[in-house]
Amino acid sequence: MKAIWHDTVIAESDDIVVLEGNHYFPISSLNRDCITFSNHHTMCSWKGQASYYSLLVNGEMNTDAAWYYPEPKNEADSIKDRVAFWKGVKIEA
Repeated sequence: MKAIWHDTVIAESDDIVVLEGNHYFPISSLNRDCITFSNHHTMCSWKGQASYYSLLVNGEMNTDAAWYYPEPKNEADSIKDRVAFWKGVKIEA
């Protein structure tokens, strides 16, 4: 599977966890050249606190387009050390 934004592969892996319709890639599969820091956080009642990354491709920023749970609750342990995408990021096989 690949996560693609602006014709650039952001993450690629065969080790995907699908949860609530979202494809979670191993954090180690990220193209770090395209990942930038975000201080945005949200809370999920059963997964815990989500942290975010922004994407930077060819000078264009996609703010908070990737999220991950650094310390998920026990019920969401399957997505520990994994990242999912939205905001126009395409997931392809």
